[in-house]
Amino acid sequence: MTGLIQVTTATEQRDAAIELAGDAVRRRLAASAQIIGPVVSVFWHLGEYGTGEEWQVVLTTTEGGYAELEAHLLENHPWSNPQITAVPVVAASAACVDWAREAVEADYESAT
Repeated sequence: MTGLIQVTTATEQRDAAIELAGDAVRRRLAASAQIIGPVVSVFWHLGEYGTGEEWQVVLTTTEGGYAELEAHLLENHPWSNPQITAVPVVAASAACVDWAREAVEADYESAT
């Protein structure tokens, strides 16, 4: 295991996805983020079946950084109950793992 995770959420608007991802990366809660979309989502919500276009946000962080990233996403997400999931990165190049760890563990003050 690498100690890294990929955290995923989605927003209804592209600009909201960029803002959510950018703020998390600037605050060093994530080493990076990719925004994919629009994607079509099929779901159950509030007891109703639905479909819609969304912008998927995939953030890379450390296992230890998950709680703070989740709290940030919940506080700043445009939806009141967003889906936020995480999966472990089971394999990655050593250089990638080192870069991601350094990115999220760097001194926040030096990055602003």
